[in-house]
Amino acid sequence: MTTAAPARVAPARATTRVLRRPEVGAAVAALAVLLFFTVVADQFLTPSGIGTWLNSASRFGIMAVAVAMLMIGGEFDLSAGAMTGATGLLVGVATTGYGLNVWVAVVLALVVALAIGALNGVLVVRTGLPSFIVTLGTFFVLQGIDLALVKLVYGQVAVQGFSDVPFVESVKPVFGGTLAIGGASISVSVLWFLAVTALATLVLLRTRAGNWVFAVGGAQASARATGVPVARTKIGLFMTTAAAGWLVGMISLFQSSTVQSSTGVGDEFIYIICAVVGGCLLTGGYGSAVGAALGALIYGMTRQGVVYAGWDSNWLYAFLGVMLLAAVLVNNAVRVRAERLR
Repeated sequence: MTTAAPARVAPARATTRVLRRPEVGAAVAALAVLLFFTVVADQFLTPSGIGTWLNSASRFGIMAVAVAMLMIGGEFDLSAGAMTGATGLLVGVATTGYGLNVWVAVVLALVVALAIGALNGVLVVRTGLPSFIVTLGTFFVLQGIDLALVKLVYGQVAVQGFSDVPFVESVKPVFGGTLAIGGASISVSVLWFLAVTALATLVLLRTRAGNWVFAVGGAQASARATGVPVARTKIGLFMTTAAAGWLVGMISLFQSSTVQSSTGVGDEFIYIICAVVGGCLLTGGYGSAVGAALGALIYGMTRQGVVYAGWDSNWLYAFLGVMLLAAVLVNNAVRVRAERLR
């Protein structure tokens, strides 16, 4: 009798540790989506099919991971989608419209993105306004500039002729290159996606800065009282999201050699959905980069799986709504179950 109790406690504790991981629900859902579309769509698991949905998931995944870190820190960024388009447009207009060197334009776009991210962070920290309101304002500003700037230079809402810019081929392998792996054409964006996810996971789980992110999202007042640099942490998170927006903007630009004023608009909600599906709480203090990456993978697989299955693509939005609600309910149930087993 005395030796049986520890044997029962050990598996219970192991189960609790697994259930308390934010990405558990997303991992199960990703496997279910993979199996489902493998059955209903013959092309889904072919090398070309895998390459297509991985490439799609990677761009959303890069942003979803950055947005997840910001959400763990207790904030939102509704300008994230517009940022991807704005940085791409800045490079496109600067090179094709004003003859700026493409490498200089890429670096300039990064500097501008970081400055906008820092401004968002400073406004949130200094004014105490909800980040929802601050970044919604930034979203409209960026969208307006995207439309007005391109129309001013070209008289239309798209940048043309980017592929003819000098030295563009020297930058393209970095952001828009492809690799042939096992018969599949894999975009270099997938490598960026994996690198961003790994780096974010390392920062969140193995560094002091990661502890600060969880602290300011879970209990900001307590974090400040214990010496956590709340303002610096939040500003850094907004700059991280902006940098991710720049990266996705460069990937989109150099993959397609064109960019429109509407690029990225509306995608900010998909990033948030991916983060929530990956286990992030809307109230902050809980989540993971791996979970957000899995959420983006689910979206990428579903987006392409619907096409391969021959369904109306509009069903994708219905699926996103169901997926968001289901993720919130499942994540809540898993946490309650984990607390009971503690």
